[in-house]
Amino acid sequence: MNEPLLQEGLSLLLYGMGTVIVFLTLLVAVTVLMSTLIKHFSPTVDEPQALTQQNVSAVDERVLAIIQQAINQHRRH
Repeated sequence: MNEPLLQEGLSLLLYGMGTVIVFLTLLVAVTVLMSTLIKHFSPTVDEPQALTQQNVSAVDERVLAIIQQAINQHRRH
């Protein structure tokens, strides 16, 4: 078999796989760094408050009647 051709193929294989490994390692490192920076500089988000009975009962009776009528009409069609 042609020995130099086999050696050239093997060297190209190692070069290509090495390039991919270096690129993926760099990609992971940059992603971790970016994630760390975003967590550090992003503002904190407050937890949404749970609905209380007062918030739920604040809906107008007229609005409830309109919603119920729309649901009934939707179910008929």
